[in-house]
Amino acid sequence: MRYRRNDIVERAVGILDQYGLADLSMRRIAGELGLQPSALYHHFASKQELLAAVADELLRRGARPLDETAPWDERVVALSHELRDAMLAYRDGAELIATVHAFGLGEVRPADRLAEAVAGADVDEEFARVAAMTVVHFVFGHVSDEQTQLQAGSAGAVAATGLDATARAGSSSFDLGLSVVVGGIRHHAPV
Repeated sequence: MRYRRNDIVERAVGILDQYGLADLSMRRIAGELGLQPSALYHHFASKQELLAAVADELLRRGARPLDETAPWDERVVALSHELRDAMLAYRDGAELIATVHAFGLGEVRPADRLAEAVAGADVDEEFARVAAMTVVHFVFGHVSDEQTQLQAGSAGAVAATGLDATARAGSSSFDLGLSVVVGGIRHHAPV
């Protein structure tokens, strides 16, 4: 059977979710598809390119319709929750997406949509870009910590009062932290 690029990404998403980022190797993906690892390089020039495609797929799957007529701050909150949910939906999703972003890889760029939303506050392009990156870094950091706690609790590595309680606490602190960041943007936005 001949595999397409999308088939490889789909299998990689499955491996990521089942085994985690550390076990997401070209060899494992090829083995599960019944291919030689070199066959994957016909579709992806490097493992980093494949990881970027997987991160893009996770972000696309997590995308939701956005009310473009909503106030800028409501759009920032909605986009931040969309990014958080996309990262938490898959094992090691936070680490993968944050790493791909840090390397400047991938086609889906959450900061671009956030900058468009912040621009609705009638700020200049540079302020919107910096504000958007601040939101992205908050989301990446918070969600990475949250996902690590959830995974450690489910693996029994740390004592947890229950995964539901951990998730609720993560969501509550995320909302509070996000409101602090958005309030800071509002406060510092040039009038």
